[in-house]
Amino acid sequence: MKKKLLVDLDYVICHPGFLKILNDFCGTNYKEEDFTEYIIDNVIGSQEKINAFYEYYLTKDGYKDAVLLDNAKDVLKRLTKYYDIYICSACVMFGNERKSAKLFKDKFEYLMREFDFLDPEKVIFTNSKNIFKADVQIDDRLPNLKGDVKLKLLFNAYHNKNISDEELKENNVIRVKNWKEIEEILKASY
Repeated sequence: MKKKLLVDLDYVICHPGFLKILNDFCGTNYKEEDFTEYIIDNVIGSQEKINAFYEYYLTKDGYKDAVLLDNAKDVLKRLTKYYDIYICSACVMFGNERKSAKLFKDKFEYLMREFDFLDPEKVIFTNSKNIFKADVQIDDRLPNLKGDVKLKLLFNAYHNKNISDEELKENNVIRVKNWKEIEEILKASY
């Protein structure tokens, strides 16, 4: 029986087009390294402008120009020999819950377009990732790594760089910087 591997999509497999859409809307040129937190609404301005941005955002496909992370596809394809891979991605936008359905569609279509070897029945959209039991979980947000998981890997991203080694150790989490590193760690548990 294969082991169960939960893998996040955004900032783990790809960089979605969120920042490009935000820059288009605001007329800015922000880069990921300009931020240290996941939620970056504070650069938009008033709540009224934030609401207008999300209305604008939902007219776009943030995965049309998503940037696939180096080696993500090849490593995931090799890992299918040893793991049942479940893509586990959040899709509900805070404050825009009822309008979030478009994100489900955009993410799913991206996954099916780019990862034809993944089982479409093993794509899970939920913001509650702590409910799962798995052998391995890879995510870019520490709060998402709270479930019943044997090996928890935090994928390095702009919004988690300030998490200390002590905090990772307290949570039994290992930081990883790329897919080659993930493959090396997982080879030890085949």
